[in-house]
Amino acid sequence: MTLHAFLQHLAFGAGLAVISALLVRLMIARPILDHPDHRKAHSRPTPKGGGVGIVCAFVVGMLVLYRVADFARMADDRFIGVILAAVAIGVVALLDDMRDFRFVVKLAAQGLAALVAVASGLVMTQFAIPWYGVVELGPLGTLATLFWIIACTNALNFMDGLDGLVGGTVLVVCAGLGLIGVLQGAWFIYAACLILGAGVLGFLPFNLHPARIFMGDVGSQFLGFMLAVLGVAAARLDVAQLSFLLVPLLLFAVLFDTGFTLLRRAWMGERVSAPHRTHLFQMAQRSGLSVRAVAALHWGFAAFHVALALLFLRLAPGLKPLIILPPLAVQLLWLAYVVARARRAGLSWKAA
Repeated sequence: MTLHAFLQHLAFGAGLAVISALLVRLMIARPILDHPDHRKAHSRPTPKGGGVGIVCAFVVGMLVLYRVADFARMADDRFIGVILAAVAIGVVALLDDMRDFRFVVKLAAQGLAALVAVASGLVMTQFAIPWYGVVELGPLGTLATLFWIIACTNALNFMDGLDGLVGGTVLVVCAGLGLIGVLQGAWFIYAACLILGAGVLGFLPFNLHPARIFMGDVGSQFLGFMLAVLGVAAARLDVAQLSFLLVPLLLFAVLFDTGFTLLRRAWMGERVSAPHRTHLFQMAQRSGLSVRAVAALHWGFAAFHVALALLFLRLAPGLKPLIILPPLAVQLLWLAYVVARARRAGLSWKAA
């Protein structure tokens, strides 16, 4: 890619960031209010739905990409599938912000949007098991893809509970995955990350603590969904589809917190879909760490994962799955630290 082309791409991204920012300002002026309660971190009614800017900037960017950017094309059915799935998840999540659907309704809507992406051909077809070899997934590939998309969508949604945490994390992930796209000649992934990152960049200044607006489900569900789809697209970077691990690696802190919290709540007999304030990031903030510090730590986790992802590209296939060990060690240390702080502060891990 030439410097001239890169500067053109940056200018295009800047335009999308402006579109996102203008729509966020509109959502502040005509707000959908998020009222505080004992399960939320904010103390005053705050607008939500700022993710509208991210969604619209992404859809505009993808439509332009589809019409003019031959260098970053996928097969038309997959390209259109990504756009339609993005619109579907964005519309449903915005309605959720307005009407507060039950979790089962959200899950059904996410499943339908995931089916749109899968029907377009974005499916895991095989996977390499360390020291065994490549396994053809067959119908399991479709089920695994659906599970991954829905799980990632909800992980980002669950983690959107502190100012700037999800937005900043996703911006770092987009930068890292976009760089990997350039290094691997995966131009669709590069372009999609540029477009998605531009939308987040237009929103993030309004969401830094103290937030003027939250992204809402329309932002967090959409970001989780699109990163999941990009993870499936990234699987095509190598024959064995081990590159699918790139996006789970980049989002490891988010996935660890979500997975640990769900398992812990199920173990304690709590309803896992019920609202609560016992995610690790929430317990850290409740124990006395500032909102800015917790958000910055998660941005740092994401930056560390980007460095590991770049190392992942250089490892032999048999060693690639072992890249998960360093971030796992870091998250276990973070877990121990939060548990110790919560104990000193006398916090309960049960939902109020």
